[in-house]
Amino acid sequence: SGPPDPGRLKLLPTEKHNQLFRYNGLWLFPKKQCECQNVNRPGNYNYQDAYSPSDVEAVKARRQREFQHFQRREGLPRPPVLVAQPNLPFSYPIFGVEVMPLHTVLIPGGCPPTYKGLTASLGTFNSLADTPDHVLLNFILQHVTYTSTVFRLSAVDIVSVELGSWVARFPVTIRHPITPILYDPGPERKISSLVTVATKTFLRYPRLQVLLRSIRVHYPDLRVIVADDNAQPEKIDDPLVDQYTMPFGKGWFAGRNLAVSQVTTKYVLWVDDDYIFTNDTKIDRLVDVLENTDLDVVGGRVGGNQFQFKLLLEPGEDGDCIHWRAGSFHPLPGFPSCGVTSGVVNFFLAHTHKLLSVGFGPKLQRVAHSEFFIDGLGSLLVGSCSDVSIGHQPKNPISDPKEAAAERSYGGFRANTREQVRFKLALHFFKNHLKCFTRG
Repeated sequence: SGPPDPGRLKLLPTEKHNQLFRYNGLWLFPKKQCECQNVNRPGNYNYQDAYSPSDVEAVKARRQREFQHFQRREGLPRPPVLVAQPNLPFSYPIFGVEVMPLHTVLIPGGCPPTYKGLTASLGTFNSLADTPDHVLLNFILQHVTYTSTVFRLSAVDIVSVELGSWVARFPVTIRHPITPILYDPGPERKISSLVTVATKTFLRYPRLQVLLRSIRVHYPDLRVIVADDNAQPEKIDDPLVDQYTMPFGKGWFAGRNLAVSQVTTKYVLWVDDDYIFTNDTKIDRLVDVLENTDLDVVGGRVGGNQFQFKLLLEPGEDGDCIHWRAGSFHPLPGFPSCGVTSGVVNFFLAHTHKLLSVGFGPKLQRVAHSEFFIDGLGSLLVGSCSDVSIGHQPKNPISDPKEAAAERSYGGFRANTREQVRFKLALHFFKNHLKCFTRG
């Protein structure tokens, strides 16, 4: 049969096209701009609304300059897509050629003797053989080398091979190996050699003491790190608790940074200071997940609640749109009680060095949670498991006047004021290059 009639070839109608490529009601197809629907609904935000209208353009200009600097450092935008021409008279690699900076790699493939040349921008070519005999030239070209000449930690060079009217292009990735960060768990690989508990406390010493006692019941030899920004710190009498004091009210995320920075084990278990360990707080199960998957963070349930959420990002030239959706993407292979998601509750086990690499923005002093997972989007792989849980201390009436006053004061600090919301919106707008947020 002959070629199809061009008149019969047509694109799908717009209505049909818009019905494809949807996930959780979002059209995840490449486009220049993204939009957030119903931004006036509670829980949805247009980030630039945090600024005075007269300041928006100046802030956007500053943000764009910083964003371009970020893109240069990250090697963005990525090189264009390479499309192989059909029936080329020579072979060449289409993917997988990688070389360290200033090192040399063998280029697989081969060209006939009439080839015109090889070109590159970040390296040079050579051959492992030398002969004037054209019969042997194809053999030589099967042993062409590429040498990186520019020291970059990560870059992509587009190599061109020309033969008559044919041109083949393929990428050579220049990447420096990352130095391993390894933690010695000792010959017995005990939980106490693999895991450190970290928490942040403020105005709630009685609840912190309940947490610590419960840890000692279930894990007598587990080290605990406490970041403390109380005005009058009370010494914790436990040889396995490292208490680090901070300036008063320094904040939630600053305390998390301090606590995690002092961890010397492979994993860190984050808990709130009003949690309580139970028989179902099986740290070894969470360790098993991280040891046998490529997850960076795995969470559990708190008080019977498995709080997990997906973050879906839509890129846009004037800022990205981010959409919060409850649940997980799919089950975690090999662990039927676990799923892959974007964010979890404040009870999670994490690779210490990955947590440090993302960090906790210290400007967020009071109410913050999903902000950390937004910062880690694209660099943290997160999971959640329903078969591991921790208790949440009940909020019973408090008879002790001093403790009751501290709880009231704590509640005041926890209030998410209008000014604090405005501050967080402005922070996301600039820091994360975001345009808007929806919760569905």
